[in-house]
Amino acid sequence: MKQKIIYGVLAVVFALFAIVQLNDPDPIKWVAMYTLVSILFVIRIFGLKNKSLTLVVMLVLLGFSLFYIPGFLEYLVQPNKNEIIGEMVYEKPYIEETREFLGLWIAAGAIFYLYKKS
Repeated sequence: MKQKIIYGVLAVVFALFAIVQLNDPDPIKWVAMYTLVSILFVIRIFGLKNKSLTLVVMLVLLGFSLFYIPGFLEYLVQPNKNEIIGEMVYEKPYIEETREFLGLWIAAGAIFYLYKKS
């Protein structure tokens, strides 16, 4: 029962992540990704397990995050780390790339948790 509650909370969290992405300049891929993560948790609530699919989704998320490493590294050398919580500035694309990188790793971490529980 405790596991189902955790899965439910994570399903809702990632559904909310998907909703927040609707105002993103490229919402389709982000809404799809976070919705998929949410759906995997909903499926697990009903007792369905697919360890192979979970592993593939996790690897795809991590692979996709590789495209954002340069922006993340650029962010790490910036003196003002608070920029990540501020408004997007077009002269500083590393801010959005860092957010996207971290979002992918958060999603991959959640899927890893799901993978380990199967």
